[in-house]
Amino acid sequence: MTAAVERIVDQVKKLDRAEREELLDWLSDQESDEMDDWDREIERDSRPGGRLEAVTQRVRRHIAEGKTRPLDDVLDGTHDEYLRLIAGA
Repeated sequence: MTAAVERIVDQVKKLDRAEREELLDWLSDQESDEMDDWDREIERDSRPGGRLEAVTQRVRRHIAEGKTRPLDDVLDGTHDEYLRLIAGA
């Protein structure tokens, strides 16, 4: 733990219950904001011309060529079968 984090931990330990709850609410909001940023990045990357376009095209091609299986079939299979499937990907 860094010295800065240790100082923060020491201060958090001194908070009463209401103050800790307020801090936890704030931290939750911060985390939510970061997740929103991540969601926006994924959405942007998923658009035509985005960073995921090549992956999307490959997945669509594999589906059209019958190279995919329903996820339930894969999950219900054995671990060895799963390893074999991903090795051939």
